Amino acid sequence: MAAQYYPYSKFTRVWIPDPEDVWKAAEITRDYTEGQSLLHLKLEDETPLEYPVGPKSNPLPFLRNPDILVGENDLTALSYLHEPAVLHNLRVRFLESNHIYTYCGIVLVAINPYEQLQIYGEEVINAYSGQNMGDMDPHIFAVAEEAYKQMSRDERNQSIIVSGESGAGKTVSAKYAMRFFATVGGSANDTNVEEKVLASSPIMEAIGNAKTTRNDNSSRFGKYIQIGFSRHYHIIGANMRTYLLEKSRVVFQAEDERNYHIFYQLCASASLPEYKDLSLTSAEDFTYTSLGENIFIEGVNDAEDFKKTKEAFTLLGVKDGSQSNIFRIMASILHLGNVQICSERDGESCHILRDDAHLKHFSRLLGVELQQMEHWLCHRKLATSSETYVKKMSSKQAINARDALAKHIYARMFDWIVEHINMSLYTSSKQHSFIGVLDIYGFETFEINSFEQFCINYANEKLQQQFNSHVFKLEQEEYMKEQIPWTLIDFYDNQPCIDLIEARLGVLDLLDEECKVPKGTDVNWAQKLYKQHSSKAQFQKPRMSNTSFIIIHFADKVEYQCEGFLEKNRDTVYEEQINILKASQLQLVADLFNEKDDAPASKSSRVNVRPAKSIPRAPNKEHRKTVGHQFRSSLHLLMETLNATTPHYVRCIKPNDFKESFSFDSSRAVQQLRACGVLETIRISAAGYPSRWTYPDFFSRYRVLMKKSDMTSSDKKLVCKNLLGTLIKEPDMFQFGKTKIFFRAGQVAYLEKLRADKFRAACIKIQKTVRGWLQRVRYRKIRKTAITLQRYGRGYLARRYAEYLRLTRAALVCQKQYRMVRDRRAYLRVRQAVVTIQAYAKGMFTRRIYWEFLLHHKAMIIQKNVRGWMQRKKFKRARNAAITIQCAFRRTRAKQQLKQRKIEARSAEHLKKLNSGMENKIVQLQRKMDDQSKELKIQNEQLQTVNIGLGSEVNKLQKELKQLQGQRNEGGQLTTLQEELERLRAELQEAHALRKRLEEEHSSEKKSLKQRVEELETENSLLKSEKEEMNQRILQQTKNSPDDGSHVSQTEVSLQKELDAERQRYQNLLKEFSRMEQRYDNLKEEMSLNKFQPGHMRNPSNQSSLESDSNYPSVSMSEVGDTEDSIQLVEEMGVEKAAMDISLFMKLQKRVRELEQERKRLQTSVDKMEELAKHRSSEPRSPTSVQETADLAYNNLKREELETENKKLKNDLNNLRKTISERAAQNNSSNELQDGYNLLLSQLKSANEELDARKEEVLILRTQIVNAAQLQEKNEQIQSNNVPEVPEVPEVTEVPEDKEEALRAYQGLTESKRLLETQLQSQSKKHKDELEALHTQIELLKDDIEKKQEILSYTMSLSPEAKVEYSIQQEITRLTNDNLDLKELVEKLEKNERKLKKQLRIYIKKVQELEAAQAAALSSRSRPELSRQVTVQRKEKDFEGMLEYYKEDEALLAKTLITDMKPNTVSATVPCLPAYILFMCIRHADYINDDQKVESLLTSTINAIKKVLKKNSEDFETTSFWLANTSRLLHCLKQYSGDEVFMTQNSAKQNEHCLKNFDLAEYRQVLSDLSIQIYQQLIKVAEGIIQPMIVSAMLESESIPSLAGVKPMGYRNRSSSMDTDHGGPSSYTLEALIRQLGQFHGIMRDHGLDPEIVGQVVRQLFHCINAVTLNNLLLRKDVCSWSTGMQLRYNTSQLEEWLRGNNLYQSKAAAILEPIIQAAQLLQVKKKTTQDAEAICSLCTALNTQQIVKVLNLYTPLNEFEERVTVSFIRDIQSRLQNRNDPPQLLVDTKHTFPVLFPYTPSALSLETLHIPASLQLDFLIRV
Repeated sequence: MAAQYYPYSKFTRVWIPDPEDVWKAAEITRDYTEGQSLLHLKLEDETPLEYPVGPKSNPLPFLRNPDILVGENDLTALSYLHEPAVLHNLRVRFLESNHIYTYCGIVLVAINPYEQLQIYGEEVINAYSGQNMGDMDPHIFAVAEEAYKQMSRDERNQSIIVSGESGAGKTVSAKYAMRFFATVGGSANDTNVEEKVLASSPIMEAIGNAKTTRNDNSSRFGKYIQIGFSRHYHIIGANMRTYLLEKSRVVFQAEDERNYHIFYQLCASASLPEYKDLSLTSAEDFTYTSLGENIFIEGVNDAEDFKKTKEAFTLLGVKDGSQSNIFRIMASILHLGNVQICSERDGESCHILRDDAHLKHFSRLLGVELQQMEHWLCHRKLATSSETYVKKMSSKQAINARDALAKHIYARMFDWIVEHINMSLYTSSKQHSFIGVLDIYGFETFEINSFEQFCINYANEKLQQQFNSHVFKLEQEEYMKEQIPWTLIDFYDNQPCIDLIEARLGVLDLLDEECKVPKGTDVNWAQKLYKQHSSKAQFQKPRMSNTSFIIIHFADKVEYQCEGFLEKNRDTVYEEQINILKASQLQLVADLFNEKDDAPASKSSRVNVRPAKSIPRAPNKEHRKTVGHQFRSSLHLLMETLNATTPHYVRCIKPNDFKESFSFDSSRAVQQLRACGVLETIRISAAGYPSRWTYPDFFSRYRVLMKKSDMTSSDKKLVCKNLLGTLIKEPDMFQFGKTKIFFRAGQVAYLEKLRADKFRAACIKIQKTVRGWLQRVRYRKIRKTAITLQRYGRGYLARRYAEYLRLTRAALVCQKQYRMVRDRRAYLRVRQAVVTIQAYAKGMFTRRIYWEFLLHHKAMIIQKNVRGWMQRKKFKRARNAAITIQCAFRRTRAKQQLKQRKIEARSAEHLKKLNSGMENKIVQLQRKMDDQSKELKIQNEQLQTVNIGLGSEVNKLQKELKQLQGQRNEGGQLTTLQEELERLRAELQEAHALRKRLEEEHSSEKKSLKQRVEELETENSLLKSEKEEMNQRILQQTKNSPDDGSHVSQTEVSLQKELDAERQRYQNLLKEFSRMEQRYDNLKEEMSLNKFQPGHMRNPSNQSSLESDSNYPSVSMSEVGDTEDSIQLVEEMGVEKAAMDISLFMKLQKRVRELEQERKRLQTSVDKMEELAKHRSSEPRSPTSVQETADLAYNNLKREELETENKKLKNDLNNLRKTISERAAQNNSSNELQDGYNLLLSQLKSANEELDARKEEVLILRTQIVNAAQLQEKNEQIQSNNVPEVPEVPEVTEVPEDKEEALRAYQGLTESKRLLETQLQSQSKKHKDELEALHTQIELLKDDIEKKQEILSYTMSLSPEAKVEYSIQQEITRLTNDNLDLKELVEKLEKNERKLKKQLRIYIKKVQELEAAQAAALSSRSRPELSRQVTVQRKEKDFEGMLEYYKEDEALLAKTLITDMKPNTVSATVPCLPAYILFMCIRHADYINDDQKVESLLTSTINAIKKVLKKNSEDFETTSFWLANTSRLLHCLKQYSGDEVFMTQNSAKQNEHCLKNFDLAEYRQVLSDLSIQIYQQLIKVAEGIIQPMIVSAMLESESIPSLAGVKPMGYRNRSSSMDTDHGGPSSYTLEALIRQLGQFHGIMRDHGLDPEIVGQVVRQLFHCINAVTLNNLLLRKDVCSWSTGMQLRYNTSQLEEWLRGNNLYQSKAAAILEPIIQAAQLLQVKKKTTQDAEAICSLCTALNTQQIVKVLNLYTPLNEFEERVTVSFIRDIQSRLQNRNDPPQLLVDTKHTFPVLFPYTPSALSLETLHIPASLQLDFLIRV
């Protein structure tokens, strides 16, 4: 197969030279055999051509690459590597696809488009960040990413060398590279070094760039910027080195060129007030800025650029004073150029006009002496060995000296600015590594080449030598890595040219030597060059000149003019002028020259100051250095730096000299390609094995050439070796490496030809088979048709014969029938005539008889009708009269009824009549209420009788007690006790008097309150009148104003959009806050690491977290909820209603909180008393502590009664009061019903007060009875134990008993006094409550007025019929609601009545039990049980869903439940268990009214969650776990907050568990913000996990086997550019991506995360998948093919199927994938006709115009049978889509986040049923 192949055969395409286009395409028309002298060709325009071929003069033309390889990203991927192939590939990419970047091995070729492209945004930087260099389309960001990656991976410094001609785009490329580093490696602290690095660009452009004939912004100096990175690869600083500033531009510019931009910027801003003292005018007025005759640049605003320059100075830390001094110096240079030097008559001297304004301005701006400057501009000093004298200068010498001074000042100012930029970019931190960006001039050749071009080309020679050695080194490394034999590749070595320039006695040495000669000239120097180097191959002498020389550089031969070399190399300025500047009053001017000139050795000084005398001081070594010597030294330093780094090359190409966008001049491009070394790279690559294929790719591409037997082996490497051994017979044409196959140039094209031939043979076979099948089908069809025709023909003939027989027989039948019909007709005609005559005769006689009968009949009918008509006429007259009378009467009565009904319709009485049944029911209910109140009164009377009975019994007991006291009292003691009793009675009377006084005050206060109520009623009536007036005004306005309700839906949509945008901004601020917080923590950790010393140090993390996170109030009483609460409330209830209800609710809630606080305070005091009682009961009891026993008995009884009854009564009273107040608020009009309610409420209150009073009295009496029984038993025991001493016992025992009795009486009085005080306090509190209720009622009335106003305004907008119907509906609704409320109220009253009856029975039973116990105690006094304390056992409480813990256990709780909690620990329990436990602890803190505990617990919880998330910032499971728990804790705070909005779905038990004391709305906002931050961290973690998988899974993996094709790879896909140290890039499949998504979904579902949040997470992840996939598709040419579109469509369908399988299709995630779905369809549809263009425009609605055009430009056929998209088709698409208002960006923002919303989802879990596993080790929590 190989022997038959000869490349120069018929139809082979070649390249031939062309004078205009450099290379022209042609096709061979005849086979060429070796030895022929002519090659028969045909050009593209079908022109024949005979191309002469010779072994020496004209070699065979270059072969063209297959069309499939045209437009490749990497030139080394071409099968044929030569100059025309490179040029054509660049031209196609630049003009047809608008791709300005192309790889050429290790070089990035960048063609200047002369147009701003949207390919440098931050989204493009994010797309290239982290990618391998060969994976994406060529870009400057890809080179920068490769340098950044190699720096971090290999820990080796990097350099990016950007070179090219002036105007090729070097500065812009370097600027974008630095922008990439600033974005990817941003500084870790707040120094903003990356911003300062970017800010240096405007300054350096202003002072170092100028307009030239080739470029509007040409850099006239070279610079090398080192960007320093820390150990974590963040930018920490930078440093800039400059090379060879073009100082001559300050004083001279060629035609159509400009000076440096800073001068024109100053002149454009001269009119500003702060620059008036510079005395500047237009740039046309100054010599130094007007030499080019054009001071403007099209599209450039110098004034705006000057503002940017000032902003950059400010950002870099240059103070305003220093800036103004810089501008003064720049302005002084312009004035110096305008100084007029006039020549004297002798021509040997000159002078300056005394009134020269510019010299005055120059002296004033620089702060120097005017006379001295004027003198030394025209004079100079000459020093001899013996004396020094002053010599006048000619005007020409003076002008040269003036220009030299101007250049020197500008150079010093330039160096000073660069130095200060470096100072601002300097960092004290240790630099771990750096990336250098070298922006240096390319090879230059002009008509006149001087010293500047010589230095530039010298630098390019050095760089080219380094480039060649690096390319050769990489080739060698590649071969050695793949372990293939390699031979030494011959490449161009330019060391002889470099030696010619810099070696000993080279060009620079001879130039420096001539500069040292006092009278050295350029001509003498030229002669020395001819003498020394004429024999060298790189040096030539021009034939027609003795003052020029030629050097043969690597790029071209350049002729240099010797004129001016010595002067520019010396760069002389007179010392007298420098001394004047040193003495300047302006400190900056003095510093400029003192620093440089007085320094012993300065590297950047380029000036040789000529001294006047050499004897007085030692010569300055720096002044002896020439410009050439300095440039050579700096160049050697640069080369040392570059050799110590890994270089990356960017070659900028200028496509044309006219600055036209996307215009390509082939001759200019070839010239630059040769000069920049691109073709040398191609030549080196072509000399070896330029084409490289991995074994899998080669197998996938060329398996069509294999036989079935060859594919039996599973080892693809062996299969490829066997195949190549069969296909290519010459073993030197390929080599097998470890991972790749290396081919010589042209072998891939040969394999492509074999593959195409194979496909072509297969196509021919398929065509043959198909055509044979078609012919067989055609033959069968013809045969079948012939048979069918024959059959039909024979049938037709048979039918014709049968028809003839039928016609013959029919003729006979017709004849027979005709004859019969003829005879029959004659017979019938005769018969018909006879019958007719008979019929007419009979008819005539019959008609005569009929007419006679008819006349008689008609006469009878006429008579009948006339008689009937007369009778009917008479009846109708009578009936009409009656009807008229009836109508008149009925009309009168109807008018009356109509009038009455109209009156009734306007009043509500009619509706009340209609609802008379309801009123009857209401009356019945009221009667029932009256009956119940009567029963309540009866029960109160029974209670009073019982109390009276108890009182009589108490009196009896008191009498018995008095008798016992009388027996034992002595006279003196009795009198004292009686006096004390009298005193106590007096105090009791005073207490009664005080009570009466308080009652009087209460009555007066009640009167004042009544007056206040009357005033409020009058105010209410006034408000009602105002309401009616407002209603009338509203009615008039509604009549006059048009209806504005048609735009409600649009307003809602706009409000929703604004809400989403506001939510997005708020969440972005939260995200930024969390980022800044993270940054602050990192800085703190870094500071702690830097300050670390041996020994123990305290970790301040807790303190810092508390300081940063606990700045919230302890308890929030805010009446406004968080954002989500308000949104949901407004959505569910409407704006106005929600606002009204929230205000009312917050007032009621405040009142409830106060009552609950009072209740809890009482409960706390009771608990304290209980603990005290328990403590006392545990101590040994003394037999004489009678008073203590009595107190304990009283306290226990009182506590038990309070615990059992107080809570029920207060709850019942509160419910009843709330119901009545609500009823009163809803029915303001029914005053009669309101009075009944108030009466019932007062009765209930009085009954309860009476019950409380009786209860207190009963408690006191029970205590006294028990104490008396105990004392009596004690006395009896004493008497029985001391029988012999009976007379002495009363003397001993009676005295303390009397005292104790007196004390008990005193205590009884004290208790009664306390009871009175309590009653008075309760009454005052009751009046306060009534006053608050009145205020609440007023507020409700106001709200009701507002509601009615709204209803009235709505009613007025209706039609009259609709008004009536609406009013009836409103009235019916109101009555129905009233009826239901009344029923509910009656039910509540009945329930309360039953409760009160039950309590009354309990009281009676307890009193009976007390009586029985007392009787038993009296009957059996000898029992020892009576000496024990009388207590009632408490029933054990049910679990209320609270957890109690001690304050000191709070840290342990946070540590156990949050810090040390692992998600798998609680995986088998209730989801969100930690959130429930924390809320139950919060509930208990709220229950005990401990605000500090609530604040501390919530703060520590939030801080602990933040610490856990910071510690596990990359763990998806932990982040998901705490997102679920944080959101659940937020939902619990809402669900149990007591807000009615959140209680609608609660159970009754859950409503009982609501928070009682604290409003935690602000903490809800904090938790909401924390949830948003956790959500953003969860998205970040998930995106970080799936992002490396997306490209491989969506674009690269073969989901459909054997569909994807493979194209040849270039240099960028070789092993050296991959991360082989880490196993190479990972390959993921679609199944792996879906498995990862399923894992995320399973984790979130298991953790109990809300389904809505899960849907939002999935939606965000799908946005990441869509953005990354589409961005890679738009930046990768190799995946833009039909097969990739097929794969991508299949992959997206699998993702949609996954959404459906997990019930996530409603989360809007599927719609996110629409752009990549349309991109896949765009790759698959036809792209030829106008109909196809219309279909594409209608199909791709989710893609913008740039994306559609980009995909079409990138579309690449993988086989020769596919066709490229034509340029005309793309232009058609652009014209059709130009009316779209698409965003300008090309790529999708991968960092875009949708606003997250946490919907309120209450839990159905009851807190009291929650089980806490023992494995959590929360034993210190107590269930309450």
